[in-house]
Amino acid sequence: MSTSTRSDARSGATPGAPHAADSHDMIRVHGARENNLKDVSIEIPKRRLTVFTGVSGSGKSSLVFDTIAAESQRLINETYSAFVQGFMPTLARPEVDVLDGLTTAISVDQQRMGGDPRSTVGTVTDANAMLRILFSRLGTPRIGPPSAYSFNTASVRASGAITVERGAKTKAEKATYERIGGMCNRCEGRGKVSDIDLTQLYDDSKSLSQGAFTIPGWKSDSQWTVQLYAQSGFVDPDKPIREYTKKELHAFLYGEPTKIKVNGINLTYEGLIPKIQKSFLSKDKEAMQPHIRAFVERAVTFTVCPECDGTRLSEGARSSKIKEISIADACAMEIRDLAAWVRGLDEPSVAPLLTALQQTLDSFVEIGLGYLSLDRPAGTLSGGEAQRVKMIRHLGSSLTDVTYVFDEPTVGLHPHDIQRMNSLLLRLRDKGNTVLVVEHKPETIAIADHVVDLGPGAGTAGGTVCFEGTVEGLRASDTVTGRHLDDRARLKESVRRPTGALEIRGATANNLRNVDVDIPLGVLCVVTGVAGSGKSSLVHGSVPAPEGVVSVDQSPIRGSRRSNPATYTGLLDPIRKAFAKANGVKPALFSANSEGACPTCNGAGVVYVDLGMMAGVDTPCEDCEGKRFQASVLDYRFGGRDISEVLAMSVAEAEEFFGTGEARTPAAHRILERMADVGLGYLTLGQPLTTLSGGERQRLKLATHMGDKGGVYVLDEPTTGLHLADVEQLLGLLDRLVDSGKSVVVIEHHQAVMAHADWIIDLGPGAGHDGGRIVFEGTPADLVAARSTLTGEHLAAYVGA
Repeated sequence: MSTSTRSDARSGATPGAPHAADSHDMIRVHGARENNLKDVSIEIPKRRLTVFTGVSGSGKSSLVFDTIAAESQRLINETYSAFVQGFMPTLARPEVDVLDGLTTAISVDQQRMGGDPRSTVGTVTDANAMLRILFSRLGTPRIGPPSAYSFNTASVRASGAITVERGAKTKAEKATYERIGGMCNRCEGRGKVSDIDLTQLYDDSKSLSQGAFTIPGWKSDSQWTVQLYAQSGFVDPDKPIREYTKKELHAFLYGEPTKIKVNGINLTYEGLIPKIQKSFLSKDKEAMQPHIRAFVERAVTFTVCPECDGTRLSEGARSSKIKEISIADACAMEIRDLAAWVRGLDEPSVAPLLTALQQTLDSFVEIGLGYLSLDRPAGTLSGGEAQRVKMIRHLGSSLTDVTYVFDEPTVGLHPHDIQRMNSLLLRLRDKGNTVLVVEHKPETIAIADHVVDLGPGAGTAGGTVCFEGTVEGLRASDTVTGRHLDDRARLKESVRRPTGALEIRGATANNLRNVDVDIPLGVLCVVTGVAGSGKSSLVHGSVPAPEGVVSVDQSPIRGSRRSNPATYTGLLDPIRKAFAKANGVKPALFSANSEGACPTCNGAGVVYVDLGMMAGVDTPCEDCEGKRFQASVLDYRFGGRDISEVLAMSVAEAEEFFGTGEARTPAAHRILERMADVGLGYLTLGQPLTTLSGGERQRLKLATHMGDKGGVYVLDEPTTGLHLADVEQLLGLLDRLVDSGKSVVVIEHHQAVMAHADWIIDLGPGAGHDGGRIVFEGTPADLVAARSTLTGEHLAAYVGA
């Protein structure tokens, strides 16, 4: 009996028939109801590249991330012991009847990197860890172990007596302890030092009891802030700050941490300066809320640390070198240059380390991030860059039969770079992995083995599968995606004439090479160029910022379950005031986060039951039936509706409701018009922000900023997360802005926006030190005709010229 016959007999298969284990080649989803999904049932082929398409908000992320990836993660967590699970985040089972054929899922999303100021590209990818080991072995002079080259480790020295027990005897022995770290003592490893403008912290003509503090969030009745100082006993709360004695002022500004009691509560008092440094300056400025960031920019000036010259490292760490290069020099190099330098090191004693470091650095170059440096702060990476940095660790992985889940991997990529990303996705698939991609770009949809199109609309109008099959089948289908797949924007026959110009002279921010350029006003100006060519450095770092410049960047909307479109846009304020005026009561009654909240669920609408290491359960509140308000508040009406009914309206319904009749409220109607203009007419006013897709959040932010008073709008990749059909609506919005007398400057890679521009400024020719120059200025038609740049070539191919 042959070996194969014996194995067939064991598996129960007839000779020559497929093995039973080979039959599990599908991921089966039945009855998915997460967020807006409506009993979705599909089969996704394993070891293939499947692209999920559909308009923004149609349910793509709900299916891929919140159902398939979430359940895979939950099942993996359940394999750990109960003790270990207690330390892990608890995950609820997604709303789905059957999920079959799952494999381990690895999610690579667009979440920005953590905002810690000590977090850099090198620290998040382990490249720094390998460099530290390399320098501790080969660096001369040798200064210590790997920690001696770490800017996150401070040097510590201690000595004293320790008690040693030997048998029945105890003996005191002198001991010393030393840890050599590489942190710069002056800036504590941040590379920057701060100077605080005291006039922005308080009004010294007032006393503390008169409300001297001007720090955001510091309320006069807060025992953690204002009352901490007023009741400390170190200063007189009724004396103006300018009349403090030297001793009082020192205690007020620089006092050492001291235990005190405020209203019977034990608290720690410390001077105002160290308190501000801990509460505001220890966080990354880019990750702060807009009003906090504005305060920090006013109150604090950041300058490069004079001791370490911005390298974050101690003098000892900077003095140790390999081939005339210190670890600070290595981290400041562009990664492609660093990869070449590492390739030139030939030292058998650390050969495995050099191989691993080389692979990591080569992955950066391969993924199109060779222009970054390892010392680049992680918080300054765009969403697209952050996603690709996370991909680094997966490229060289030996794992196979894994499900990789990507959220728009082409975000922030120039058409030239998309081809490279496509080949990386195909490489992951060819290693035997299942690759699921949420994507809007036709170039990536084209390489799919299988396509799932969700829709037909967004929000409640979406959540169903409109098409499953091949790309050719999608193109022939009558779905929204199928109809728009071959859409090509045409070049405009006539362009607008500029009414003025924003002058930039000698710009040298980051990689810019002494750039002189005039950005035309009164037109739609698009700034293009490959990723890393210097677009953001030019627009955000060099454009003079007079009053009236409204900047909408890519930073994500932060919001809890209690935040919704009405609270985020400021729409709830005029609505609350209208309800209060009509009923003769306080506006606070009509806030689910204030006096009007249901006391049982505290205005959340749901009651959370914590089940320890099991997934917590939230159930609709029985008292308010999920409406979030007290019953007495719902008796007050405005225009025939109560506040919960208004929050349950869609934007389109509310726009009509507040636009005419007895409920006419112009302030609310203006905000609703802006939300409808950006294509969010289907959103519910009270829908939690946590349930919004990336594209919906981007447009909600745009709608909010459109209300800002300003003549110049600067938009950073507004097409992020937008379906091909949504891009048309965005172009109409940009036209309306320009036609109303505004100037619009857009940083963008989408060819439809380029073709629609009145003026294009193209940076390049490459990324990093190969970029930073203006390679073209002119109309889109001139760019297509010249074909002198990468952007010109791709735009010409797009418009079919």
